[in-house]
Amino acid sequence: MEFSTAPIWVSIETSVTATIITFFLGLAAAHWRVNSPVRRGQLLDAVFIVPLVLPPTVVGYLLLLLLGHSSPVGRELQDLGFNVLFSWPATVIAASVVAFPLMYLSTRGALEQVSPGYLEAARTLGASEWSIFWKILLPLAWPGVLAGTVLAFARALGEFGATLMIAGNIPGRTQTLPIAIFFAAEAGNMRQALAWVLIILGIASVAIVAFNTWGRRQGFSARGRKRDLEGRS
Repeated sequence: MEFSTAPIWVSIETSVTATIITFFLGLAAAHWRVNSPVRRGQLLDAVFIVPLVLPPTVVGYLLLLLLGHSSPVGRELQDLGFNVLFSWPATVIAASVVAFPLMYLSTRGALEQVSPGYLEAARTLGASEWSIFWKILLPLAWPGVLAGTVLAFARALGEFGATLMIAGNIPGRTQTLPIAIFFAAEAGNMRQALAWVLIILGIASVAIVAFNTWGRRQGFSARGRKRDLEGRS
């Protein structure tokens, strides 16, 4: 079998896009959850975390029902000229859905660890809620947010079951590295499967090192901001 680099680029593009999506959605959902009443928060947890506990094939099947041509959402998308199933956007949707719970859980825990006193001190100084979130809450919670981002990227990079269900195995379009590994091994081409495995390990390792290096630099800034707030309060 001829070796192709297409699965590498499909996986990188899918994982990066899914990580960006889950970063903002997870951040918004975690902030909403932290500020929600207890009962509503428990319901939100059940909704947001369920993709983490379900098998990926079940998640893929549910997405297939949601986005299929027989569903209201699928028919509406089709009327608008969007055919999501078995396309590159389907790989992004699958990766985002399975990676979201990890981003949400890590971010929620980080936001809950920030002392309310810092936020009240900022409000006393006249800061808006928007400024408090982006300039105080997020920097103080940054280590946990970064950890969630790393986990989300790794999960999106390794997604297989849900992607295969709604995106299929189309070389150059939806064939990610995990799917390429599976079909290469199934065809008995173990050398090519091993090559894909080493490549995905390399991508994950480089991403983790890069995230951690950037996170340490951001952490120094967050600690300085924390000392500044403590001095003002």
